Amino acid sequence: MEQDIVRASVERSWTDEVLPSLAGLVTIPALSPAFDAQWPEHGQLRAAVDHVQAWIGTRGLPGVHSEVVELPGRSPLLPGADTLAFIDIDSMQKRVYGHKKQGAKFGHTKIQGKSLLVRGLNALAATVSTPIAAPVIAATRLRGGNAASARGAASLAVRAIGTARECGCTGMIVVRLDSAFYNAAVTGAIRRAGARFSVTVPVNASIRAAIASIPGDAWTPVRYPRAIWDDQAGAWVSDAEVAEAEYTAFAAKKGQAVTARLIVRRVRDLNKQAAAGQGELFPAWRYHAVFTDSPFELIQAEGQHRDHAVVEQVFADITSGPLAHMPSGVFAANAAWLSIAAMAHNLVRAAGALASPPFAKARAATIRRDLIAVAARTARHGRGHLTLHLPDGWHREHEWLSLLRAACGPPAAAG
Repeated sequence: MEQDIVRASVERSWTDEVLPSLAGLVTIPALSPAFDAQWPEHGQLRAAVDHVQAWIGTRGLPGVHSEVVELPGRSPLLPGADTLAFIDIDSMQKRVYGHKKQGAKFGHTKIQGKSLLVRGLNALAATVSTPIAAPVIAATRLRGGNAASARGAASLAVRAIGTARECGCTGMIVVRLDSAFYNAAVTGAIRRAGARFSVTVPVNASIRAAIASIPGDAWTPVRYPRAIWDDQAGAWVSDAEVAEAEYTAFAAKKGQAVTARLIVRRVRDLNKQAAAGQGELFPAWRYHAVFTDSPFELIQAEGQHRDHAVVEQVFADITSGPLAHMPSGVFAANAAWLSIAAMAHNLVRAAGALASPPFAKARAATIRRDLIAVAARTARHGRGHLTLHLPDGWHREHEWLSLLRAACGPPAAAG
């Protein structure tokens, strides 16, 4: 009976409140800036935004406040940074082949899920992103190939937090790291810089004791809408259970103890012998722990930490682009090359944000293919006057022209 009441209430709200507002929104002939260069003068896009904002205001939702932020002539590179931003720190072993490369040493890396020793240089990087914006690189540091992942991470984190603040990240900042960065120096530096941390914890004896203290009824089942890959099981996982407990880390270090949340995700360990007739006597679990002072609720905080994997996509983007190789035998020159590669990545990301909303979150390779590596013909007229003839009926014409107008102003009329 309660389900019938809820269903009737939802259908009544949909028919009487939502559908009329949607119908009114559809009647507004609003086009995105990619298709309407004079959208500020026409006013339809503004009317559509005002319509949605007015509808939100009539809902009377407690604690909800809507605000429209418009940057004249620009598309924001990090929209939503005034509310929440994430900094992801990780390292990458870049393989090199020259025998005289300064700093080249053997270091650990993962290739197709296997840990290998690779001769190369180690790049430490920090990226900044928001829940609705793709990551940009905030700080980099080149190190010798045998450098430990956490070496210099504390100072890099402070630098990245300062850069994020200067870029408009005035809201909460959460720094996400993997287990290689789990130490008192890194978490302490992050907290002193005014940010929050979320770091993977290696499951040692004290962590196992903390997990064992969690009551059996405290576990909350979660089902992921998109399955995640489990390295230990070598399979895709679509459901798990999460719980949390209070935990004090680094208690053995005088004056550096940190008490925060220990969020634990556990996944059922499947019995590989079940097909042969060997059933399980009791359920076995594999545990993944996160130490964090994030204020978000349990399931949201755990999901946000798993999104730390976005930094791997940034490494893939720069490796397939500006950091395809380390060109010099001099360490300082390669460090400068790493910084230039980060700037090139951020410029490509800015170009995508200026072109259209879909390109704002597209991969760098997609932006280079569709907006930079343009198939066009050049023609020279007189001294030094070049004309670029773009293909007729090109499917990226509107996005490319939006980028051109934002970067260089309106194109000159053809004579």
